[in-house]
Amino acid sequence: MQDRLSLHILASGSKGNATVVEGPEGSVLIDCGLSRRSLMERADELGVDMGRISAVFLTHEHSDHVGGLSVFCNRFSGGLYSTAGTIAARSYLSDLPFTLISANDAVLIGGMRVRTFHTSHDVADPFGLRFDLVGDGGELLDSIGYCTDTGVLTEEALDALENVRILALESNHDRRMLAEGPYPAFLKRRVGGDFGHLSNLQAAEAARQLIGPDTETFVAMHLSEKNNRPSVCIRTLAEALGAEAADSTFTEARRADGLRILAASQNRPLTVR
Repeated sequence: MQDRLSLHILASGSKGNATVVEGPEGSVLIDCGLSRRSLMERADELGVDMGRISAVFLTHEHSDHVGGLSVFCNRFSGGLYSTAGTIAARSYLSDLPFTLISANDAVLIGGMRVRTFHTSHDVADPFGLRFDLVGDGGELLDSIGYCTDTGVLTEEALDALENVRILALESNHDRRMLAEGPYPAFLKRRVGGDFGHLSNLQAAEAARQLIGPDTETFVAMHLSEKNNRPSVCIRTLAEALGAEAADSTFTEARRADGLRILAASQNRPLTVR
């Protein structure tokens, strides 16, 4: 059995989200906010075998996370997992054969233990995920934490995301860019509020708490195209974590102990192994 998981971020942002976590016996698709064509093209670009998808987890009902699911399911016979609140929030989701989970649950899929935890967003019942690969003797072999679309990190989230090998965490906006940007006042309050999205500074503060000796890669997720820039995000995270830019454009940073800091993109798929 392989003893490491892989994270394939096909798209991350307000125009569509889809991520694959690859395990030893199958893979899990987190959210399906892309058209089937775009989803498959991006998977092909990364060399991801979508035929290994065992299950789809929907973290919440916003269209950039669920918009492509109905068409995807026309050729998919694996399991669908989400909360009752999420399924009820979109009428077409109720027609699909979901297995109900709570935002505080654990299931075994694709050789992985998938644990869900509460997040804080302006939707019915959202959640984030932790993926653990466990050996035959019960020992933890590998772990990935995934959390986007949350205004704050709940205690459950902090517990689940601590010291994972790959931490994929929202770093949506720069507070100054949001305050001075084009959004109307009500939308600025929503994005920056407790039921909105994590800022770069919030992500940086959380990272200092969550990154442990087993953490190899931090991936900043769900960057706003209007209120953030990859270079701004990476610079903020690098300063907080004592890392240095890996290039002059701040697209990646590295720390002396080997920790990598990356930013996911709306348009450029990314694999982390």
